[in-house]
Amino acid sequence: MATGNIPLIYKRIAVKVGSNVLTRPDGTLDITRMSAIVDQIAALHHAGVRPVLISSGAVASGRSEVNADRKLDPVSARQLYSAVGQAKLINRYYELFRDHGIRCGQVLTTKENFSTRRHYLNQMHCMEVMLSADVIPVVNENDTVSLTELMFTDNDELSGLIASMMNMQALVILTNVDGIYTGNPADPGSRLITDMDPDTDASDCISQTRSTLGRGGMTTKYRIARKVASEGIAVVIANGRREGILLDVAAGNRDVPYTLFRPADGSASPVRKWIAHSEDFAKGCVGVNEGAAAALLSSGGASLLPVGVTSVTGDFEKDDIIRVADPSGSVIAWGRAGYDADGVRAVIGDRGARPIIHRDYLYIDNID
Repeated sequence: MATGNIPLIYKRIAVKVGSNVLTRPDGTLDITRMSAIVDQIAALHHAGVRPVLISSGAVASGRSEVNADRKLDPVSARQLYSAVGQAKLINRYYELFRDHGIRCGQVLTTKENFSTRRHYLNQMHCMEVMLSADVIPVVNENDTVSLTELMFTDNDELSGLIASMMNMQALVILTNVDGIYTGNPADPGSRLITDMDPDTDASDCISQTRSTLGRGGMTTKYRIARKVASEGIAVVIANGRREGILLDVAAGNRDVPYTLFRPADGSASPVRKWIAHSEDFAKGCVGVNEGAAAALLSSGGASLLPVGVTSVTGDFEKDDIIRVADPSGSVIAWGRAGYDADGVRAVIGDRGARPIIHRDYLYIDNID
């Protein structure tokens, strides 16, 4: 499959493929659909695009291969099915990409691998080396070692982290519908929302129904899409079963139905991109008064000063990620601490002390 002379508007693309795209109703891999997606990624690769593929399907694939002789708890079942299914999945990708003269490599990761700046940068370096060697990274969560509390919501969350970490121009989330609708996609009265500006709030339109094979749903996709778009990365939610959809998206073809989350002007710094996705790794929390909360939310460019802090919880070290909560207890921001926990307690209310969190290391949560 060739891109012909169609100009491509994105040169670095993260592509996330969901379980409901890659598998049949009985849980077996849909090889025809996998092949069609690989054909498109290969065409983009040969046209000079640097793609990263975030692929679900390992657990569903393994489930169709293994008949456990006893009832397993959910975590054990995921570990068993993913161990078998991941081998089957990556071998199939290897064969399909090889038919195009392209090499792919497996990257299995866990949420904990993103928890520190050092681990984050090491993972980024690995994937940059792969791309520079013309090897396509195929990324998935390592469910064989992930525990419930350390799991990603699903691969939508992982794809947002990867797109941000790898400084992609676009993240394309392939699912089994054309995008975000004004209501239930099955309702004849619902219409597709084709464009989302950074300030658009369509949360009332999102269905709460989860997929039958994946862990997430459209709510997760919407939340991740808004966050990634706020960092200056275009996000597309599209139907992975629509022929040629990746090529149409890469070329900016708006005659094809999909939802585009337009990127915010400018791009967040690499450190802020990491911090934006680090709330789950927070080691503590500082409470702030109403004035400090208002200043943080209104400007988006203010540092958190000791004079606005009212409380400290948790035992954290300098440079750990901590949350910021308003007087009601709602988390409004998080960032890298400029002090350890005792240091923060010592300077509460001090007008002359340096910031608790410098604005360059602070992420304001304005995504509904």
